[in-house]
Amino acid sequence: MDAGSFSFSLSSGKVRSRRPLQEHILPRNPHSRQTGDRFIPDRSSMDFDMAHYLLTEGRKEKENTSMCSPSKEAYRKCLASTLLNNQTRILAFKSKPPAPNQGIFNEVCSSDTATSHLPKSAKPRRYIPQSAERTLDAPDLVDDYYLNLLDWGSNNVLSIALGNIVYLWDASDGSTSELMTVDDETGPITSVSWAPDGRHIAVGLNNSEVQLWDSASTHLLRTLRGGHRSRVGALAWNNHVLTTGGMDGLIVNNDVRVRSHVVETYRGHQQEVCGLKWSGSGQQLASGGNDNLIHIWDRSTAMSSGGPNQWLHRFEEHTAAVKALAWCPFQSNLLASGGGGSDRCIKFWNTHTGACLNSVDTGSQVCALLWNKSERELLSSHGFTQNQLTLWKYPSMVKVAELTGHTSRVLFLAQSPDGCTVASAAGDETLRFWNVFGTPEPPKPASKASANVGPFTSVSRIR
Repeated sequence: MDAGSFSFSLSSGKVRSRRPLQEHILPRNPHSRQTGDRFIPDRSSMDFDMAHYLLTEGRKEKENTSMCSPSKEAYRKCLASTLLNNQTRILAFKSKPPAPNQGIFNEVCSSDTATSHLPKSAKPRRYIPQSAERTLDAPDLVDDYYLNLLDWGSNNVLSIALGNIVYLWDASDGSTSELMTVDDETGPITSVSWAPDGRHIAVGLNNSEVQLWDSASTHLLRTLRGGHRSRVGALAWNNHVLTTGGMDGLIVNNDVRVRSHVVETYRGHQQEVCGLKWSGSGQQLASGGNDNLIHIWDRSTAMSSGGPNQWLHRFEEHTAAVKALAWCPFQSNLLASGGGGSDRCIKFWNTHTGACLNSVDTGSQVCALLWNKSERELLSSHGFTQNQLTLWKYPSMVKVAELTGHTSRVLFLAQSPDGCTVASAAGDETLRFWNVFGTPEPPKPASKASANVGPFTSVSRIR
């Protein structure tokens, strides 16, 4: 076997038979045989009288050709061509579409007043490929529903935690690099999240710490300690504030610009916090936990009430852990949430009023949710039994497409910066890319004033 097909993990001492983030090659089935296509005639489309004539009369014509004069032979061929309408095929494999009614069609098209009242043509339906456009190997991916091990930054670089290592995959050229490694006492890595600037990345660890890294220089900037007492499985950025959620049920806001980084602590969950998402305005935070609860935290309400421990809303309708959370991009107060294996529902919430707008039973564990940025659509990923991705039309919640290929639950989803491609990582240790949200729009030029503004302008000086 080729020696280049192995890689050695220093942290675990294990030999991997697959290189991380390399093209995934499906195993070949030795019992499979490649066969050609089989065409079956369509009896309803065949003219059996014509077929009988073509089979029998041809032989008779050859026998009588010597007895006919040239003029009679030419007349016979012309007559056969006219009556048979130049048909030479005996078998038919598909039905022909019905011919249009030319009279009515011409009459409608010739009237200017009639054409003005014809309905406008509907928007062409978007083609959604049913298979992944690329599949990469992701060995040692931790199969844990409560973690968040995949994120796609604004710099078009995807980060994924595989065991004790964080890898970076550049979508522009397909190159792979290793960002950082932790030892077994610190790891495994439990969460990753890109900062808004697309250069810095937060890494949550099993030992309750959070590390901040510069991806360009691959240097550790600082380590956040003291906010949690156990593993940090959820991360969410709000400009310069990094929000962390832990197994201890705490939610901590960390200002990464200052030395004393813990600025607020939210207490409301009794079990592990596994889902965190800030709204687009940065005003409201949604948190989901293993206690089946969703809390909506409003920064202005919390501060005006005398402390950050008072939630704005508490949703108790889910009957399983809530990890999947997604704020709607076209309606600021609309939140979608998904429940675990004993719940299986996607619910929609008005976070201004606290009302549950709709609930849909998907039939399987909901692991992650993503909104389409340009269409009113929602993508969900699922566990047993199909391990599929489902695209829903909102608000009707009609299924637009189901994407299959993963052989284990699809735990993590990440969306490309242009909003069109979705990456999915599953317990089958593969990373798949789906062209599910359409063609990207032309990028808008970024203003020079905002190019150098970010939450890490002073982090490098903090130790």
